[in-house]
Amino acid sequence: MVFSTDKISDPGIDQAGLRKIHYSPSVYVISLPCSSGVKPKWIMHALENGFDGVFIAADGHECSFSSRCAEYTNKIVEVSQQLMKAKNINPKRIRMAALCSVCAEPFANHMENFGKILANLED
Repeated sequence: MVFSTDKISDPGIDQAGLRKIHYSPSVYVISLPCSSGVKPKWIMHALENGFDGVFIAADGHECSFSSRCAEYTNKIVEVSQQLMKAKNINPKRIRMAALCSVCAEPFANHMENFGKILANLED
């Protein structure tokens, strides 16, 4: 599952599709206005209900809602990892990276790399 932002990372993800850059068809994208709006309980719900991992395509410093978006989003990941550890879920099942509106290839690369990490956790 990917949490993406409608003004920053969504256009890059859309470009990956338009340019026919391959990434796993099992990737499910949920758009939000700002990556710091992701709730740890959403992440836990996804992981406890069948998603192998959660990727947050963060706004970084380009966010129009908060100059501290990257800091807030990082804190969400840290809290989520603590919750995951408490429930014996490997914290490597969550990943965050800043993606821009023209980051089609980096998005596909992140999905490939994250997929490999998740596959190795299954062994």
